[in-house]
Amino acid sequence: MSMVPNLFKWLAIGFAALLVTFFAYQSYVLVKLCWWRDHNPGATAFMDARIKKIREAKPVASLKHLWVPYEKISDNLKRAVLVAEDDKFIDHDGFDWEGIKKALEKNERRGKVVAGGSTISQQLAKNLFLSGDRSFIRKGQEAIITVMMESVLEKERILEIYLNVIEWGDGVFGAEAAARHHFGVTAAQLSPPQAAKLAAMVPRPRFYDRNRNAPYLLKRTDIILGRMAKAQLP
Repeated sequence: MSMVPNLFKWLAIGFAALLVTFFAYQSYVLVKLCWWRDHNPGATAFMDARIKKIREAKPVASLKHLWVPYEKISDNLKRAVLVAEDDKFIDHDGFDWEGIKKALEKNERRGKVVAGGSTISQQLAKNLFLSGDRSFIRKGQEAIITVMMESVLEKERILEIYLNVIEWGDGVFGAEAAARHHFGVTAAQLSPPQAAKLAAMVPRPRFYDRNRNAPYLLKRTDIILGRMAKAQLP
């Protein structure tokens, strides 16, 4: 008879432990985000995962990554990335609900996941803290981090961090490394066509690093280039 009360006791203890762990992690994330208001992040969770994978084949490999401040990143790249990845960035609270709806409808028509509707803030939340899996738990955590990020960081700072940490080739991270790797210039010197091409690469950076003249990449570059003038910077 005593087994049932004991079972409930241990279930309650386990649930309490999960709650403590959950709130401890959220507190950790919030503290990190507050710190990053005026301190630059080091390696992100995604960078750590990539270098680990790269070193399986090349044990002494290192990432190409050099942080540059917002004002030393070409406005051409800022505009191109906003047009390509999140044209409502200035106006939304971290989520583009219309974009999410369109992505779901597109996925339903195709019968598989071909679009995500993620904003720059959501992408940054994933890159900074999370794994690459597509579970509901990870998406839920991504949403929580996005809400916190939008609450404690200005839009300009979110975009600055994003442009400094996203992948632009195999082991190539951030605008400065990308500009040097692909065009032999600094991030401040990127021309409109160069910026548009980098923005077009964002969804599949390693593939397009190997296939720099892929027809879709060139077509997407032209589309972005034609829309860049309309982008509003934070």
